[in-house]
Amino acid sequence: MNICFIGGGNMATALIGGMLGKGFSAAQISVVEINAENRDRLGRDFSVHAFADIAEGIAGSHIIVFAVKPQQLREAAQQLSVLLSGQLLISIAAGILAEDLARWSNSRAIVRAMPNTPALIQSGMTGLYAMPAVTAAQREQAQNILSAVGETLWLQSEAMLDAVTGISGSGPAYFFYFIEALEQAGKELGLPVQTARKLALETAFGAARLARESTEDPATLRARVTSKNGTTERALLSMEANQVKQHIITAAKAAATRSREMGEELGKA
Repeated sequence: MNICFIGGGNMATALIGGMLGKGFSAAQISVVEINAENRDRLGRDFSVHAFADIAEGIAGSHIIVFAVKPQQLREAAQQLSVLLSGQLLISIAAGILAEDLARWSNSRAIVRAMPNTPALIQSGMTGLYAMPAVTAAQREQAQNILSAVGETLWLQSEAMLDAVTGISGSGPAYFFYFIEALEQAGKELGLPVQTARKLALETAFGAARLARESTEDPATLRARVTSKNGTTERALLSMEANQVKQHIITAAKAAATRSREMGEELGKA
């Protein structure tokens, strides 16, 4: 199984590194990347073949992974449309509908994937959707690639990918934002910068791990930390008064809406 990445940016780098760590061979992987420095870096870091020419890059490939920005996907797919010979196409571009990609590429063997940036440390979360033409074997191949950088789940409806984008695709930024706020609070309370950062980071890491490994839901875990008339209750009451939970929900929905809008805007024509 030979895999060609169209685009050699951060997510492609994460996937290639994860795949090599999971037993894929560098000889199985090629990359089409227009930036010469990036081509040199990929060859140096991973010993994979990196090409400037798309026809040369996909030669002998069984799977093609579009790892370009959503705004670049149409052009890349149209270039490939006259070169394809039955390969499975995997797109990690946010918003772009499978039907539009099928129209541009003249292929219906398409899997859409929505990974997130923790894939850079093999701790990603990826939602997957396959068009009906994708075979069971191809679904397994797609899952093997994306599971190299973290957890995966299959979605029955493509529309759910917008929600996945709003929750897990954009989600890491929300947690970074919260960590930033905790760090800033620590500094304003008189803690040294590095102390405030370590407290915020390790608390976030420990809470996420506890939530992941516990059999109890997050609401129950929160209640266990919250003593009557205690410090945590005071903080949570302040958050409730400022509608922090509702603002987070609204923000995630806004991201999902933008994902849907991007598909509509970039899928035209």
